[in-house]
Amino acid sequence: MKSILAFFCFWFSVSAWANQLESIRIWPSPDNTRIVLDMGTAPAYEYFMLTGPERLVVDLSQTQSRVKFAAINNNSELITKIRSSTPPVASSYRLVFELKSGVKPVVFPLAPAGDYGHRLVIDLPYTDKSRAPQPVRKMMPVGQREIVIAIDPGHGGEDPGAIGPKKNREKHITLAISRRLADIINKEPGMRAVLTRTGDYYVNLNRRSEIARKAKADMLLSIHADSVANSGPRGASVWVLSSNRANREMAGWLEKQERQSELLGGVGQVISQTDGNPYLTRTFLDLSMDRSRADSYAISEHILSAMSKVVRLHKRKPEHASLAVLKSPDIPSLLIEAGFISNPQEERLLLSASHQQKVAQAVFAGVKSYYRQNQPSGTMVANQASGKARQHKVRTGENLSLIAQRYGISVSRLKGHNSLKSDVVRIGQVLNIPGS
Repeated sequence: MKSILAFFCFWFSVSAWANQLESIRIWPSPDNTRIVLDMGTAPAYEYFMLTGPERLVVDLSQTQSRVKFAAINNNSELITKIRSSTPPVASSYRLVFELKSGVKPVVFPLAPAGDYGHRLVIDLPYTDKSRAPQPVRKMMPVGQREIVIAIDPGHGGEDPGAIGPKKNREKHITLAISRRLADIINKEPGMRAVLTRTGDYYVNLNRRSEIARKAKADMLLSIHADSVANSGPRGASVWVLSSNRANREMAGWLEKQERQSELLGGVGQVISQTDGNPYLTRTFLDLSMDRSRADSYAISEHILSAMSKVVRLHKRKPEHASLAVLKSPDIPSLLIEAGFISNPQEERLLLSASHQQKVAQAVFAGVKSYYRQNQPSGTMVANQASGKARQHKVRTGENLSLIAQRYGISVSRLKGHNSLKSDVVRIGQVLNIPGS
């Protein structure tokens, strides 16, 4: 009889506490603090805000907690204290996050993925002054503008990326290489680097391109480490946007016509004056996307050439993929796979400071090589190159209009300088570029 009673007591106890709060992780970033509640099973929850003082209250239904609040690593400027409180019913668990200011939380559950189980994610949009974004410099006089390279360390925070055989995480490797690349670029006269993330936190994929655009970046380089189920593959590769993704993204941009002035810079100003003419809008977007994709491919060729001299390559030609970070129609964007973290030998290399520096130096060499041949108009690099003989080799997708725009000259001047009788150019044809 006692054993039966004990069994029923245990069964009722398990039923009353169907879930476990196993840990709380906090990821502060410049514009958001993310809270992750690791749960035993899918959470049933409710939440609300209180004022005077500001608090976020989260009720977890049929849940007990294993969390020791003193052990939580809280580096957020927004969250001042985490504690429990009396729940509305005995089988629930109430969490209280005391905040410095009011926010509008975004709360959603995540199903198990990779090394993670069930999670409840809470995003608190907020400007964390201790992790302020890198400042955007003021406009410089003509001929003094720096070339801005946006560097995007892949993954971060709650998103670890690929995990190697020794449990090393891609997000740490990408940040380390990105920091090294930024240091090299910032030492180069006429160039400046901007990081899309400066620490271990998550940045939305679309937000990465927005950060680059706000910094008026001339290109975006997203740094990653490859992974496959087979541990054999090795080597670096460079990826650019596939035409299918470009076509899909074009439709999305057309639906957001009211934002195009901000997103497309000079092209956006022209679009804003078209009175919503869909055909003219499509033409401008087509031209912008075509140029961005052509420039991305050209830059990737320079980077692959430089990398081939110091690291093993997995692919010797640029590859095409449908990746969100490559979608900008106004910023040439590339994704660089520094190697395979899934390969035991390459995992060790990617953790090595010397190899990280070698990769960063090679990527920079490719970028510099590209800009040596393609100086953006109005930059210090172009100003330094003025007076020197310049040549341009016509690539796939280019025409006289795009080439003239790139060098800041008119089509008629480019034709006259090269004694061209028509607007037709051939792939591989070498054009002499007159001084700006």
